Amino acid sequence: MQDGDGRPRTPGRDVKIRKALIPAAGLGTRLLPATKVVPKELLPIVHRPALEYIADELVASGIEEVVLILHPVKESISGHFSPGGPVIHALAERGQLSRLDTLNRILGSLKFTVAYQDEPLGLGHAVWCGKDAIGNEPFAVILPDDLVRSKVPCLRQMVELYEQTPASYVAVEKVPENRVHLYGIVDGTFEAVQKPFAAKNLVEKPAPGSAPSQQAVIGRYILGPEIFGILEGLSKGSLGELQLTDALAVVAQKGGLFAYPFEGIRHDVGQPLGFVEANLIYAMDHSEMAEPLRALMRELLQNSSPK
Repeated sequence: MQDGDGRPRTPGRDVKIRKALIPAAGLGTRLLPATKVVPKELLPIVHRPALEYIADELVASGIEEVVLILHPVKESISGHFSPGGPVIHALAERGQLSRLDTLNRILGSLKFTVAYQDEPLGLGHAVWCGKDAIGNEPFAVILPDDLVRSKVPCLRQMVELYEQTPASYVAVEKVPENRVHLYGIVDGTFEAVQKPFAAKNLVEKPAPGSAPSQQAVIGRYILGPEIFGILEGLSKGSLGELQLTDALAVVAQKGGLFAYPFEGIRHDVGQPLGFVEANLIYAMDHSEMAEPLRALMRELLQNSSPK
C-alpha cells in the first residue's frame, strides 16, 4: 500500500478508511413505475430519501468523501447532495431552514464527487468506474438498496475490524436455502455473529443445491485498491457484466478476504415489499407517528379478512 505520493505505507491503524463508493447507476426497474423519473435512491423512507440514511451511516463510520456512481439520467441524486437551490431560497424566506437540518449536517460532514457508469455492465464495472476518484487507498462500498438497522452502524462495525486487522471484508447474513440463488455466497466456516471468518471462495448466484453455504454477501464492503487491477483482468460473464463477486473470489483465494456476520437487521428497499416494510419500521422510530401507526395497524388487522 502507498501514500498519495507513491511512498510505501504499512497497513495498520494509521490507514484510515476515508472514502466510500456508492453504486447508484441502476435504473430501479423493480420499483417501476415509481422510478421512471425519480431515482429509487431518492424515494422516501418516511420523510427522508433512502440515500440519506446511507449517508448517515457513512458519517457515523468516519467517512469523509463519497463517490457516487451515477447514470447520466440520475443527476438529481448529485443535485440533492449539493448546497443551494430554489428550495433553500424559499425556505429561507419562510424561516424554515431547520427542515433541512439533517441534510445540511450531511453536507457539512461529507464531500461528494460523481463518476459515471453509462451502461449497466455489472457491480464490478460500477466499482471500477470509481477508480480515479478513489485512488490508491482502501475504501468502502455501500449499496443503497440495503438499509441496516443496528446499535452500531454496520459500516462502522467493519471499519473498526479493518483498523484492528487490515484486509478486505464483506458483510454477510444467513439467507434461506431457497434464496441463495439470488446472492453471492461465501464458502467458509461460519462461527458466530460479529465474528469474522476467512472466506475461501465466493460463488455468484449458485444454482439450487450447489451453494457452498447460506452466508450471503450484502451491500457493505471494505476493499483495497488492488481490487481495480483484479477487475481489469477479469472476463465479463455470460450477461456481458463484470461481477464484483468474481474479483472478490480472487482476493479470497489469496487469503485476503474475510466475511463478517454483522449485528443488525437489513431491509432491501430496492424491491416493493422491503420498501414498504422499511417505511413502517422506520416510522415507528418517530414519536409523533408511532402510536397513530400502531393503532392503524391494529385496526387493519382486526378488520381484514382472508380473500
